Formats: sequence, C-alpha cells, structure tokens
Amino acid sequence: MARFHHRLWTVAILLVARVCASSNAPRAAWPNGPFITSGRWMTDATGARVTYAGVNWPGSLETMIPEGLQYQSIESIVSQIKGVGMNAIRLTYAIELVDQYYDNGEKDITIQKAFTDALGQGNGSAAYNKVISNNPSFDTKTTRLQVYDAIAEECAKQEIYVHLDNHVSRSGWCCDPRDGNAWWGDEYFDVDKWTRGLSFMAKHGKSWTNFMSMSLRNELRPPLSNFTFASTSYNWENWYSNVRRGSDAIHSANGDVLIFLSGLDSDTNLTSVAEGTALTPGSATFNRDDFDGYANKLVLELHAYDNILGSGPSNCSAVQEELIGAGFSALADSAKNQFPVVLTEFGLALDTGVERDPYISCLVDYVSSQRAGWMIWQLGGSYYIRQGTPDADETWALLTHDWSTWRSPAFMNTTLAPAVTETLKVNETPDVHPE
Repeated sequence: MARFHHRLWTVAILLVARVCASSNAPRAAWPNGPFITSGRWMTDATGARVTYAGVNWPGSLETMIPEGLQYQSIESIVSQIKGVGMNAIRLTYAIELVDQYYDNGEKDITIQKAFTDALGQGNGSAAYNKVISNNPSFDTKTTRLQVYDAIAEECAKQEIYVHLDNHVSRSGWCCDPRDGNAWWGDEYFDVDKWTRGLSFMAKHGKSWTNFMSMSLRNELRPPLSNFTFASTSYNWENWYSNVRRGSDAIHSANGDVLIFLSGLDSDTNLTSVAEGTALTPGSATFNRDDFDGYANKLVLELHAYDNILGSGPSNCSAVQEELIGAGFSALADSAKNQFPVVLTEFGLALDTGVERDPYISCLVDYVSSQRAGWMIWQLGGSYYIRQGTPDADETWALLTHDWSTWRSPAFMNTTLAPAVTETLKVNETPDVHPE
C-alpha cells in the first residue's frame, strides 16, 4: 500500500512539474510581428488571429503634426485609448511632409517652424509653447517626424499597434472632390511624389516595433476640379495600375507591413475586388499574382458614412447588406477574392452627448460580430488649425476639445467599449462569415 501511495505521489508531482514548466514557457513577445494574412484573417508570427479595434489620430492637417499635443501629453492621450481597451491607432500623414523633407536637403522641419508656418508667429508660438510644456522631451530641435516616433514609442509601451495612413498629398482637411487631392494625377496628387512618400514612411517606420500596417491612400474620389480629367481617368483600370505601383513601393521599402487597399467612391466601393469582376474599362480582373511575393500582405479597407448628412439608416439588415455589397463580402469563404476587411473610418457627432445611435450601433454590431476590425473617426476634439480656423473644434471626436476626457462617456460605455470587447474575441471563437 505504501508503495502504491508513493507511486501516486510521484506521478502527481511529475504532472504538476510539467504543468508549471508549460505555464512558465516563454510566450512570443508582443506585438508578435510581422503580420500576414490567411484567408479572411490577419495573423501574427505565431499564427494567432489578430484584428484592430482602434481610432483615427489625425496628423495630416496644415501643421503636419499629430493633433492634440497643445492640450495633453502623448502618454496621457495614449492612456485614454488604452483605457477603453482599443489596440490600434490609424495615424494620418500628408505626402507634403515628405516633399518638404527632400526640398529641405533631406532634413525634416522642426515643430517650432511648422507651427509658425501654419498658424503665424503669434498663434504658432503659443501652440508650440503649450506642446513643449505638455511634452517636456520636445524642444526647439524636435522635428515633426520625431513626434511620430514618440507616439509610436508610447503606443508600443502600452501595446497599441500603429497603422500609418496616407490621408492626403497637400496637407489640409479632407476630403472634397474638388480639393486637388482626390485622384492620381489631380492638381496636388503627383504620382511619383506619392510613391516616394509611401516608400519614405515605410522605411522611416521600420524602427517602430509596433508598426504593423499602412494604407495606400485615403478616400479616393472623382477629381471634380477637372471634369475632363475625371471622365477619362477615374476608373477601376487606373485604380489597379496605381494600387500595384504603390503597393510595390511600400513592400520594397518595408517587407514586414501589411498594405491596406482602399476603393472608389471615397472608399465605399471595393465590389470589383471582392467579386473579381472586370476592372473597367478594361477586361482584366484583380489577380493576387500581380503582387509578386507579398500577396499575403494585402488587406481591404472600407469607410461608412451614411450619416454624414443626417441620421443614417436604422435598419440593421439593410446596413449589413450595404456593407457586404461594398466589399465585406470578401470575408466569406465563397468570395472570389477573400481578404481581411477593416472598417477604417466611420463616426458620428458626439457634441450632444449621444448614448446610442441606431446607425452606428448597426455598424459596430455587424463589424464586431465578424471580428473584421475597425477604427472610428476620430480621437481628439480640436485641431491646431483647420481650414483657416486656429484651435478649431471637432464635434465628431471621442475626446473633448482639450483632449482631457470622453466627450460622451455614455457612448463610450454603452456602444464603443462593448464593441472593442466583442471585436477582440477573434481568437476565442470559431470562424464567422457574412451571410
């Protein structure tokens, strides 16, 4: 009997030791990159599924400095994002920033000069002084790119992924179809400078451990500043030619990052890609083989703004059908071209303290149920300058004017926080697909 008990204890001890050894085994370090895609999923280097539940952080307006630092520190702003559970930022930039870098002898402009150039001496100096007061690591030598570096570094500390978004070529507010930034070859949308800018930013972000993805271009749209040009150039065939060129530029500069492809009609239409129909006026179709060596790095992105001119639709079945028709059908196993799809922009006015909006609820309920990923527009409640107005207020913002607290805590608690939780269950549930 004693021998039997001894054997039992020996087996038990061995089992406990094995469990302890397993639990103490080193895990892959966050962020477990680089990411790739597999069917409808983004996956990390261990093969685990990954998705984004995040927010847009603008940096592409006139100063070309990420917004909000005149009111808060980078650490404080990132902590707000982390506090609600979000795991990603879509950080926007203008190609003009890179153009100025090259025009300035391959040297970036200081934030002190950038503020003065954009806001004038008085307002610029005041904004600069507030920024360095809130962010004491900055000084007269700090450049705009170093601000991007600092944001990426703080996000890495708090385990938040960085997605870089080329929002515009010429810095400023987006996205009027007459603004010269609308389409390749438009007044300010120089294709060679665009590919140079993509390549530059892809290389620059290599030192950011949490730099996981970047976009080709935000909200491609008809270039209505020139109707003749629009009628001959705005089509799927030209879209495909330029998307391939931009994707090659990014991948050649940085083979690690995922590349997000946006569609036509202000990024509300990727139907031809998802369904594999002709890229008109030509007859060719989207072919992964055209992205030689990195077909597993491509992700589709869409925007949804049916509420831009008022209340959006409240019939969730109709909203879902519209999203699927726009390109979310690419999530399905039956899709001609299956891809991960991320809703990189949607939003609503929060200045009224809204708790729940029917249209937004339909959007986030569908996208989060699909674990498809999303980034809401936008984070902060003010801009250094917007369309000539210094310290312009942003009512479509999660944070208040001074970036100190949530503009509508009820919306964050009732709508957004639950969507974050549901979206990030990506590794805890079986495959889900659009109907």
